[in-house]
Amino acid sequence: QVQLVESGGGLVQAGGSLRLSCAASGRTVSTYGMGWFRQAPGKEREFVAAISWDSLSTVYADSVKGRFTISRDNAENTVYLYMNSLKPEDTAAYYCARSRYGRTGGPYDYWGHGTQVTVSS
Repeated sequence: QVQLVESGGGLVQAGGSLRLSCAASGRTVSTYGMGWFRQAPGKEREFVAAISWDSLSTVYADSVKGRFTISRDNAENTVYLYMNSLKPEDTAAYYCARSRYGRTGGPYDYWGHGTQVTVSS
């Protein structure tokens, strides 16, 4: 079993920055791709970013490209999401997930419980 715990969310003004962390325990995630997703109230969950096991490949949703950066530290079994130039429309619960494979992309078989990000205008 893998447990994923997100942290780093909070309230920030538009234009501000946050760094989300996703700490894995139970089993290593170092050989698996990881992803970040988000879900705003009343909306479906959407893909945000993904990273391959070796960090050589990253993928971003068009809505966050150029503003968000995904990275990982396999020694720490942790994945990060750096969010800059935040907009009110980035407000959502953010979830990390482990891919079944080492590449970017799903399917994702383990999910965290999420951390809330609220961006005020």
